[in-house]
Amino acid sequence: MNGSSSIVSQNSLLMSATNDSAQGSKTITVTNIVATTSKENDRENSEDFYDLKGKVESRLLSMWNNMKFGWTVKLKTNFSKESPVWLLGRCYHRKLSPSGSLESSTEIGTEATASEAVGQIYGEGIEGFKSDFISRVWMTYRREFPLMSGSTFTTDCGWGCMLRSGQMMLAQALVCHFLGRSWRWTPDKPIQNAREFQEDCLHRMIIKWFGDKSSVNSPLSIHQMVMLGEALGKKPGDWYGPASVAHCLKAVMGAASKENYEFDKLDVYVAQDSTVYIQDIYSQCKLPNSSWKSLILLVPVKLGSEKFNPIYGSCLTSLLTLDFCIGIIGGRPKHSLYFVGYQDDRLIHLDPHYCQEMVDVWQPNFSLQSFHCRSPRKMPLIKMDPSCCIGFYLATHNDFETFINIIGSFLIPQGVSSNNEYPIFTLHNGSHSSVMNPPNIRYSIYENEKNWVAPVQDSDTDLESEEFVLI
Repeated sequence: MNGSSSIVSQNSLLMSATNDSAQGSKTITVTNIVATTSKENDRENSEDFYDLKGKVESRLLSMWNNMKFGWTVKLKTNFSKESPVWLLGRCYHRKLSPSGSLESSTEIGTEATASEAVGQIYGEGIEGFKSDFISRVWMTYRREFPLMSGSTFTTDCGWGCMLRSGQMMLAQALVCHFLGRSWRWTPDKPIQNAREFQEDCLHRMIIKWFGDKSSVNSPLSIHQMVMLGEALGKKPGDWYGPASVAHCLKAVMGAASKENYEFDKLDVYVAQDSTVYIQDIYSQCKLPNSSWKSLILLVPVKLGSEKFNPIYGSCLTSLLTLDFCIGIIGGRPKHSLYFVGYQDDRLIHLDPHYCQEMVDVWQPNFSLQSFHCRSPRKMPLIKMDPSCCIGFYLATHNDFETFINIIGSFLIPQGVSSNNEYPIFTLHNGSHSSVMNPPNIRYSIYENEKNWVAPVQDSDTDLESEEFVLI
């Protein structure tokens, strides 16, 4: 319609020009306007085409990255009815009903609800697990973020997985610090009162701190982590191990505390030589007015030489039952994961190997959907890489004292003789600087492990370890 009316208008003006020369000049002007408008429309159509082309290319690149880095899609995972599911100190359990209408080996998907007659829900049941899992902050590969200083990287696909795992564990500590362990995020639920409004603000504030941009408003961004990682001998694009990330998290939190008053009462301690030096923590956390800083305690460990030593399996799972545990960063060899729970001999984890577009978290009411995962994955414990970092959040001085008093019983593997104890890590009452010869626990383990460790069979036949879960 617009094209035909333009032609009619143009013809009528040209006809009137033969009767009036003055009008002729006006006709030329209007004709030029019509021609200019047509060019503008062509330009807009061209811009729309290239915008669509860019979006399609970006989507195809995302699909390629997700296939390349191991994110496969399957419909659901299974959770045993008879075994409890643990998630960062919380237990969720569903057992068979006394009628025994189903065999004990039957497994259920995460779609199970309390209304089903086949079972009885204990505690919050599987629905409670779903709500808890979805509420954990999920950090993944991102693309199309601003250039990292001194590099050409606009994505961390292929190299930033351990940094993302570290961000997830740090985010869990911040959620505990500002919102509490019992906080839950409900997608698409409208805010109904002042408490929910405040929780939403805190939730968004935490995610903004991790925004993918070099900015004082995002002091915990991957850009900032990479910049501070240079002091550890790392450069953009380098792969990090769990210990390197632990020290990077300490550095990034230290830098953030100088610019953000919210971190004034929070500190990070990284264990050295697989040893927690209690006096050093007191020096860090006890303030002159006798108040106490909340503590994020990170303990890098290596539980085996080339492969995970299965004797430590029960120790790791028992640590995940502690309420002050904020998870474990590690994974399979060269494939970082953030472990948050377990059922039987399988670890439940959040996987950063999913490439998503950068979200502008500085826009009001930005979308939170891509920062929460609805899909827990499970991996056999035996496939775990021996290098990992265990995290704890200790809010008060009393929590730290409780940790000191009880943690020892969780660290010694079962079946080890009393004469040769090989704990995951140790506590030392003094400070690191006062110890002449710091213990090297891992070395003694490597020396003797052949005497008491069964060989590990590294088989990929268990498809459940690779399963994508929809809940």
